[in-house]
Amino acid sequence: MSAPAASLTVTRSARRFALPPALTRLLHNRTATAGALLLAAVALVALLAPVLPLQPPDASHLALRLKPVLTPGHLLGTDQLGRDILSRLLWGTRLSLAVGVFAALMSSLLGSTIGLAAAYRGGLVDAALMRGIDTLMAFPYLLLALAIVAALGPGLFNAMMAIIVVNVPFFARGVRGAALSVVRADFMAAARLCGLSDLRIVFGELLPNVMPGIVIGVSTTVGWMILETAGLSFLGLGAQPPQADLGGMLGEGRNLLQVAPHVATIPGLVILLLAIAINLLGDGLRDALDPKLKAGGTARSRARTDAASGEERRRGLPAPLALARLPLALRGLRTEFRVGRSVYAAVGGVDIAVARGEAVGIVGESGSGKTVTALSVLGLVASPPGRIVGGEILHHGEDLAEVPLRRLQDVRGGRIACVFQDPGTSLNPLIPVGEQVAEVVRRHAGLGRRAAMARAVSLLDAVMIPEPAETARRYPHEMSGGQRQRVGIAMALADDPEIIIADEPTTALDVTTQAKVLRLLNDLRRERGSALLFISHDFGVIASLCDRVHVMYGGRVVESGPVAEVLRHPRHPYTRRLLACVPALGSRTGRVAPIPGLPPSTDALPTGCAFAPRCDRALPACTSGDIALRPVGPDRHARCIRADDE
Repeated sequence: MSAPAASLTVTRSARRFALPPALTRLLHNRTATAGALLLAAVALVALLAPVLPLQPPDASHLALRLKPVLTPGHLLGTDQLGRDILSRLLWGTRLSLAVGVFAALMSSLLGSTIGLAAAYRGGLVDAALMRGIDTLMAFPYLLLALAIVAALGPGLFNAMMAIIVVNVPFFARGVRGAALSVVRADFMAAARLCGLSDLRIVFGELLPNVMPGIVIGVSTTVGWMILETAGLSFLGLGAQPPQADLGGMLGEGRNLLQVAPHVATIPGLVILLLAIAINLLGDGLRDALDPKLKAGGTARSRARTDAASGEERRRGLPAPLALARLPLALRGLRTEFRVGRSVYAAVGGVDIAVARGEAVGIVGESGSGKTVTALSVLGLVASPPGRIVGGEILHHGEDLAEVPLRRLQDVRGGRIACVFQDPGTSLNPLIPVGEQVAEVVRRHAGLGRRAAMARAVSLLDAVMIPEPAETARRYPHEMSGGQRQRVGIAMALADDPEIIIADEPTTALDVTTQAKVLRLLNDLRRERGSALLFISHDFGVIASLCDRVHVMYGGRVVESGPVAEVLRHPRHPYTRRLLACVPALGSRTGRVAPIPGLPPSTDALPTGCAFAPRCDRALPACTSGDIALRPVGPDRHARCIRADDE
């Protein structure tokens, strides 16, 4: 077998035996792993009860009653009838676990069926089913369980039935709520148009989308089921003597707390351990089944991006240049994301300088590091998992990566402002837009509520929103996408910032609105003397707005220079291929030349030039060693060993 074939075989084998992503996330969750190990240890010992050298759990020896812990032959002592507590504990744990798991599964099955049927059918079916569920939920669930057991009679089976019934409404309500948002989705309508039966739609399209919630509900409910069953047994309504279960043992020992506390304490501790282990595992399953949480979504993000010490970040940087006068200068900026054992080098050593009144563009494909570079400036990259590990972020010579948080908050919005890509997510949907603009004014200008609102109306008028006083009372959902973006620009201009960072602010807008927003940004920048750092993947937009451009690929700048020079004479193959992707008006063919392949993952960047695997002019030297960004002309730089050949 040849070397490439052997390598391919190994790669396929590795992929075949790779763990599923959800299981990998679960194993990396320390809390969930601790819960799983604890639960597995308790369950394993309980399952081995039939083969362990234990005394019969119901055998009484009155002469040995209330023996303490560590009595020879009775490791955990005996109860009031001389029965071995260890034996009863293991057999009781088996029974409690079985009842809890079965009750949780049955409750989820019945409740999920009701919830799916109500959400899918709607109308009278939904109303009838939900009114029945509401009737059950009108009773306190524990009192309802007691009433059911009283009607059926004491016994473990009847107690389990009662627990199942009282938990069905919680599953039904939760599944119905999750399913309603899916039922109205376009892919559900497409399934109906394809002629699929109701059963195939429900089980093939609807159920998989709500299944993670059901699994999480079952995992977290098992612990409650054990506690509820133990509670009924504690009251004498569950397992009946001499049958052993944890609640019954706890109930039998409650009168002996003064003379033999271990009789009640030991089963109580086991119940506590089971509840903790199951809940920890349930939290881990929630995190593992939700892909949005794989990057540390359960951790609370800090108020600023975490950064390495100044000495560590500046290690290897050249001597500082005369940058103290510049509003913004990035020197060797490196920002990483740590997700599990993977390290994603989103920004791998970026140098960008922005002079007063200058418009600087950053262009590149999605995933090239443009947005992370911009967010790193003001410490807006979420930590965890993001971290600034190298370089400096200089604002008039002051390193923003190490200034106190209060100082950074003063710079945010005050001296450096941001216009984000999607105003629909950056604006609070429950607050009128005028109040949101006024809040920025109050934060940085210190004005009162009335003066701040007047200032907000004038800002809305400055960004050419019609009827600004009336619009200020509207909510974001009552405005068009272009108007919401103008509100975002008004918020950015609230304190006359030195620099405006615009992160693809026109991506989701139509061509006409896009042109108006770009013209507005450019006019306001010139009127107020602000510098502009504009991020886009569209070279046409950069050409119409910016003075200089930095082309990014794989987290690094691969070419920079005046926009006109870069457009006329690109020196890096990636820049040339990007320009070839821009449709040319008046072209007879009307064709564009897409770049073959895909950008590399930043956790496995290739050696040498990151663009080499997609480059039609790559040489063997392009894939060895580091390729530096070097001068290729007046105010021109390129990261390419063949830049002089262009």
